[in-house]
Amino acid sequence: MKDNSFTEGPILPKLLKFMLPVLLAMFLQALYGAVDLLIVGQFGTKSGVSAVSTGSQIIMTLTNILVSFSMGITVSVAQRIGQKRNKDTAQIIGTGLCVFFFAGVIFTLISVIGANSLTKAMHAPDEAMDATVSYIRICGGGFLVITAYNLLGSIFRGLGDSKTPLVAVGIACICNIIGDLIFVSVFGLGATGAAIATVIAQFISVVISFFIIRRLKLPFEIHRSDIRIHKPSARNIIHIGTPIALQDFLVGISFLVLVAIVNQISVDASAGVGVANKVCTFIMLIPIAFMQSMSAFVAQNQGAGRYERSNAALRNGIAVSAAFGVAMFFITFFFGDKLAGIFCPIDSTVKDAWDYLKAYAIDCLQTCFLFCFVGYFNGIEKTKFVMLQGLCGAFLVRIPMALIMQHFSSGSLFLIGLSIPCSTLLQIALCFAVYIHTNKKRTEIV
Repeated sequence: MKDNSFTEGPILPKLLKFMLPVLLAMFLQALYGAVDLLIVGQFGTKSGVSAVSTGSQIIMTLTNILVSFSMGITVSVAQRIGQKRNKDTAQIIGTGLCVFFFAGVIFTLISVIGANSLTKAMHAPDEAMDATVSYIRICGGGFLVITAYNLLGSIFRGLGDSKTPLVAVGIACICNIIGDLIFVSVFGLGATGAAIATVIAQFISVVISFFIIRRLKLPFEIHRSDIRIHKPSARNIIHIGTPIALQDFLVGISFLVLVAIVNQISVDASAGVGVANKVCTFIMLIPIAFMQSMSAFVAQNQGAGRYERSNAALRNGIAVSAAFGVAMFFITFFFGDKLAGIFCPIDSTVKDAWDYLKAYAIDCLQTCFLFCFVGYFNGIEKTKFVMLQGLCGAFLVRIPMALIMQHFSSGSLFLIGLSIPCSTLLQIALCFAVYIHTNKKRTEIV
């Protein structure tokens, strides 16, 4: 743990050393999420693919709220580590455990009780309705496990340790692949089997992760008295995490609206967008990994008062991420059919997926800027601005443009998908403006 300080040494090597395990962990996490669709696509039906597509989008939206809220813990822990306040770090973690337990219970109730209403709100195709409800209820029943799984990752990223979450997600990935093969291909349970495999895999991962954590030498001790809600720690977590969680929830709603729009076109289009979204999970991994890494890196330096080092990390992150963004654009735009074909062999579904992916390919050229900026602003606690720029992109551009294209594009998934890069462009402009203003104000104070 003592080698995990970001406040000293060369910036880019330290950032990349931390980012690469984050990237690999996210790749494995995306893989075990994609395996559900992959195996159902190979051994199931189009309605099963549609069910996993719609159901996983709902579960992912709820999960992202938890992941976003946990950024409050990541940033709080990283700042205390930068300030050498180890006792406060233990209290932040103890408070986080309590807060996230209650959050997990609430999300379990929402998923299990509201599965049918959520499915209808998404306009799931009639032939996929029952399978979608089943998928949501089973995954939702395991939300306490999902909560613990993501909470552990957020704590260790704040400590500068990105390797332990990698081990956890690696275990989950292996277990989920085995479970999918058993429940879907052998027992023929389709989307229901995929949901069962996901919950079991994450449960096994959490149990093993706790045993790993007990063997690690932390820079502080956590006592039983720390595991309660400390008001100052809770206020800090809520202050940082709530705007990010609210932003991700509402932005997630905007993407659910896109799925609902497409679901009304046809089951082929619904399955195609589901496949495309799984592909997008992979092509967006590098900028998202930089975003998470940037938050922890900047937060430690913010706590230590090393502001120029934070700015240098942002510039380095954008430069490296941009190179990969260009590569992802060419691969996705020109070979999107090959990527979609990995998940589903049905020609009509692959065609629709590629049409949608061409719009996402354009977004690859922009997210290298946006996600690094978001990580930077999270790290300096400007999470209310992060929420504002996300909502502007979603509700001023993404949803209105998608609705317009639905009526005037004759069902073109490419034109509907163009609402995504257009909204990103607005968000980047806002980020540049606030970044310049923030540094100008800081210079004037100095």
